[in-house]
Amino acid sequence: MRRPPVDSEALLDAFMAEEGLPGSFRTTFEHVCQPLADRAVDWRGDFGRTAIIGLCGAQGSGKTTIAEATVRLLRLGGLNAVALSLDDFYLGREARGWLARQTHRLLEVRGPPGTHDVTLASAVLDSLKGDPITPLPAFDKATDERRPKTAWRRFEGPADVVIFEGWCVGARPEPAERLAKPVNGLERDRDPSRGWRGYVNQQLAGPYQALFGRFDRLVLLQAPGWEVVRGWRAEQEAKLRARTGAGMTDPEIGRFVQHYERLTRWILEEMPERADWVVPLTADRTPVVP
Repeated sequence: MRRPPVDSEALLDAFMAEEGLPGSFRTTFEHVCQPLADRAVDWRGDFGRTAIIGLCGAQGSGKTTIAEATVRLLRLGGLNAVALSLDDFYLGREARGWLARQTHRLLEVRGPPGTHDVTLASAVLDSLKGDPITPLPAFDKATDERRPKTAWRRFEGPADVVIFEGWCVGARPEPAERLAKPVNGLERDRDPSRGWRGYVNQQLAGPYQALFGRFDRLVLLQAPGWEVVRGWRAEQEAKLRARTGAGMTDPEIGRFVQHYERLTRWILEEMPERADWVVPLTADRTPVVP
């Protein structure tokens, strides 16, 4: 397989301007995106078929931007590549409302395992490996609903490389005994019976493993710790408010990120030992260069 061209300055300049990225992204591009593209080329060549790469990173770690920049590099090198986000497979408000009534009220909040359509995600990954056309779902966070099918992108396949990114991509369930003690006020006050965290863990152990089992490789953007994630999420929401006029306030963000705390902590503890590539990040999301 052909490698992406070494001289990619024009691509980087255009991408940074389009996304409104700071100059510091050049370090990320050099030490994360370009090496990831090189690895993807190698993996695709080794497999002789579509390479599906899971990219895991806490909220606000930059995984969506990294995935898109890497895909553009791969396309520049002649590969048919596509980036997907776990976020685009969220269940809509009505479906989550039903789950909340049937199972636990916290399932009304999107994000944790149990609030995605993993059957659809699995079907899309399967389609990308061989079908000539694959419609790609999209979720509108401003309206909290999946966009109509008429607004979905249509990818011409088959794909050479798929980068599937998400905050809990590739995660494994926690040992049952770890669920007993709440990790924050949300679990203590709104999940005293452990029904919510138990359901999330059960979903992660079942349907989500069927999805994650389709990955050929797993890459982890390793946050320095849970404590920085709330700030990263606040930055995301500020950008969303600036772009759409919608988004959470700071107190709402503080409550919202508690839904993610348990699994984020577990991922940071458990995943580095088995990921195919771990990229440590500093508090300002700069990759730690060896």
